[in-house]
Order: sequence, then C-alpha cells, then structure tokens
Amino acid sequence: MRVLRYCIVTRQITATNADELMEQREQSQACLNYAESRQKKTKVQKIKQLYETAFPEDEQIPWNDLMRLVKEMALDFTAYYDGETFIGFTIVYPRKQFNWFWYFAVQEELRGKGYGQQILTQLIEKYKGKTCVLDMESPTQVCENMEQRRRRHAFYLRNGFRDTNVYRTYNDITMTIMMMGQGTFTIQDWDDIIHELQQFWWPDDINEE
Repeated sequence: MRVLRYCIVTRQITATNADELMEQREQSQACLNYAESRQKKTKVQKIKQLYETAFPEDEQIPWNDLMRLVKEMALDFTAYYDGETFIGFTIVYPRKQFNWFWYFAVQEELRGKGYGQQILTQLIEKYKGKTCVLDMESPTQVCENMEQRRRRHAFYLRNGFRDTNVYRTYNDITMTIMMMGQGTFTIQDWDDIIHELQQFWWPDDINEE
C-alpha cells in the first residue's frame, strides 16, 4: 500500500540546437500538461463517485462545496492507491484540540481485503500523539443497517478508539463520537466544530433533534 498525491512529472528533452530544444520543450510540455490534466480528472472522478456512493445522501456535503472547503478549511484530503489501483480516500479536519476524521471510504469491491485497516493504520500513524475523533452512525439505534454499524463500531474499537457516548441526532440518524488519545469529548466540543463549519457551509434542511 502506498499513498500518492498528485505530482508533476517531468521528462528530459534533448535537441541539436536551441530552436529545436525550445520547440520540443513547448510541444512536450503541452502534451504533458494535457496528459496530466486527463489523468487528474479521471482520478478526481473516481474519488467523487466513491464519495457519492459510500455515504448516505444526508451525510454528504455537495461535491463542489466539499472541494471548496478542502481549500478554505485546509482539510487533509488524501487518496490511497495500491500501485495504480484506486483504493479509497480520507478527509481529516486538523484542529488544535483534536483532529476530526471526517470522511473515510474504500471502494466497495475492495472492502473486506484489509485495505481499510491499512489506511486507518497509516492515518493513526500520521496523527500519532494527537487526539483524534470521528462521528459514526450509532450502533445502538434501531435501523436497517444495524449489523453494519456494529461491525464498523467494533473496527474502531479494535484500533484504539473508544466510544464517548456523546450522541446527536440529525434527520432521524443518531451519531456517536469515537475518540482516540487523551482528553474528553463533550457536546460543547461538538457544538464548536459545527460552529466552525457553519462559517463556511451549512445546509438549510438539517434538523437536529
């Protein structure tokens, strides 16, 4: 497993004279920029598709708004690849008090093969020594996907997270906070995060109960 970020590929150009060199550079750069643009667009489309299928619609921020938040909130947005195969992505909101593990998804056909564990292990190592939190659908709420929620809850417990038993319900979905590291997490901490998010984006149709 390796983590890749977009990078600019360069190639060495040789020519017999200065004019040829300049012409070849311009042509090669144009081809390179076009290839990179297409490659980047394809990668982004795969990430977008996973994002829009892995999370319930009620838990999604519209893609264009999310991309804006990545820049404006300085979110840590990482895509994961095994060779050239796209595996999944994570989005973390780095904060002084604790880091918010916001989104974490693996391609559906690759789930159950250990990739999720590898990604979470890398993420925990990256933020080693820092307090990290995430919200997830409560495994105690009666619902159609209760078994899936319980497996996800157990997955985070195995990896060192603990359930804070701090709950919040939005649009009939009860969320709980999982935490790793020192300190405690309170409903006021949750309010602080929501307040920060509201400065950048907040939908009109979210109802808290």
